[in-house]
Amino acid sequence: MRLPALRQAGLSAGLLGLLLSSCAIVRQPDTSSPNTGLTLPPGFQVTVYADGMKKPRLMALAPNGDLFVSDSAAGRVYVLPDRDANGQADGREVFAEGLNEPHGLAFHGGFLYVADTDSVVRFRYTPGDLRAAAAPEKILDLTTGGRHTTRTLVFGPDDRMYVAAGSSCNVCEESDPRRAAVWVYDADGQHGRPFATGLRNAVGLEWFGGALYATANGRDLLGNDLPPEAFFRLRDGGNYGWPYCYPLNGRQVWDEAFGKKNQAYCDAAEPAFATTTAHAAPLGLAFYTGTAFPNEYRGLMFVALHGSWDREPKSGYKVITVNPQTGEVRDFLTGFLKGLTTTGRPVDLQVAPDGALFLTDDGNGLIYRINYVPGHP
Repeated sequence: MRLPALRQAGLSAGLLGLLLSSCAIVRQPDTSSPNTGLTLPPGFQVTVYADGMKKPRLMALAPNGDLFVSDSAAGRVYVLPDRDANGQADGREVFAEGLNEPHGLAFHGGFLYVADTDSVVRFRYTPGDLRAAAAPEKILDLTTGGRHTTRTLVFGPDDRMYVAAGSSCNVCEESDPRRAAVWVYDADGQHGRPFATGLRNAVGLEWFGGALYATANGRDLLGNDLPPEAFFRLRDGGNYGWPYCYPLNGRQVWDEAFGKKNQAYCDAAEPAFATTTAHAAPLGLAFYTGTAFPNEYRGLMFVALHGSWDREPKSGYKVITVNPQTGEVRDFLTGFLKGLTTTGRPVDLQVAPDGALFLTDDGNGLIYRINYVPGHP
């Protein structure tokens, strides 16, 4: 992808300068990608896979390997195929439009499911489709409005649909039990019930090894370092503490500033298995199930940290790995935060059919592709 394409995507000259400042141009067949200014471990490289979107958010792979992405600001779902397998999208096709802040995507049972801010809809899908053949079918109404408006959905090994909705507030007792929770439904949206509660804003959901994992955004206004952002392994019927508790030092501690319940309540809440810096805003996650990366990365959870808005110094604006066994957190991709200046906002990750890793950036309207090349500096 050439520089004019980045300019058309809305990148300013100053931002282009920052993006072009710190690493060598990565060559692709018959074209070149701009220097992205991002830092990765030795052997990894990052290129621009697709551009020109308003606010690309969550991704899903179609049964044939085509990449789908929601664009919440445009009200669209795009399909970005790479049929010639050259590491760049062949084009950007509008699969569906006129949606209401589409976010979560999932393929299941011959349908593409889309979580809008107020409902779950589904489109009949045949592998290779680049455009929806018919209008969507609404199968579920969702809670609306409030502080957190994105909705995430995944399907479990039980063929049931799991839907997350964030809280309506920073910290409060919700009147709608569907908020700050993950609910489970039949594939047609029927027979819903709570699966996991006490999750202020679980944007990232993924099944791995028979368990459902979630990222969670903690409350604001407790200072720079509280509470740490948390990662949870969810169980049916589990309570994860919010709004009465937050994770700290391997346990759930009572939120004295909110002042309701007590430490005994928090002792009974499920702890996080890992945490990272406060206010970093973990969003999408992907467990690495490919074989193209070195063995040490297999089975790790990759998480996009969207970045803080109320912390000095800023936190997030990067991709980290989280070991689901030990809870160890390490930086993987950095460079979106340069002092007080931010040059992008990571959102979601998706393992590609060839083992590369896709990353959405809703600050620049881009999708990156991260791959491993043995011997690459």
